[in-house]
Amino acid sequence: MAETRNRRPILIVEDDRNIAALVEQYLIREGFPVRRAADGPAGLALARRERPALVILDVMLPGKDGWEVCRELRRDSDIPILMLTARADEMDRVVGLSIGADDYVVKPFSPRELVERVKAILRRTEKSATTQSKACVHGPIRLDPDRHSVAMNGEAVALTPSEFKLLHTLMSAPGKVFTRNELLDRLYSDGGDVIDRVIDVHMGKLRQKLEPNPSKPRYLLTVHGVGYRLADLDGA
Repeated sequence: MAETRNRRPILIVEDDRNIAALVEQYLIREGFPVRRAADGPAGLALARRERPALVILDVMLPGKDGWEVCRELRRDSDIPILMLTARADEMDRVVGLSIGADDYVVKPFSPRELVERVKAILRRTEKSATTQSKACVHGPIRLDPDRHSVAMNGEAVALTPSEFKLLHTLMSAPGKVFTRNELLDRLYSDGGDVIDRVIDVHMGKLRQKLEPNPSKPRYLLTVHGVGYRLADLDGA
């Protein structure tokens, strides 16, 4: 069994005891300490108290569903969230990403694949948090990779790990047009089944958090038929 010391736990919020136990077993084999909750309110309280490395969050939960738990966590936390959904419908996946989830897995799933998804999310998060780089400043937006922080006009803005990586990519080359595929490669370099609309969802959330008028963006611009770019300082 892999060493578990000095690792923050993975929190499983799942009301099906068999699924929760199976996922826990596979995570423990890989050296992850695990905490479990069987309903939405308990999962939310445990996430806030324990500050886990990642939350595996089922959509259909008693007391408070996974969508609402995700929304509430995102109000004050950037903990990575992997959603579990029983439906393969693309809209369910888009909804999860739009409210701040970092990835999703459709039931029934392979426990090994789930563990690999967990590892991939943690690698992306840890890489972003440990990369040594100067702060990026673009007009009123300031991004500090070392502190993993973003501020707009001096006010702190809470971003998910995926939103942070997307913004960092755009701010690394102001004016450069990034295609959706390029941005997908930056955000999900470890592979996996990721739909193209993921980038549009993350961009929409970034605009809501950073743009004075998200419907008429000044900084995060669409290049129709191609992708996105960060506006030049003059707003062009």
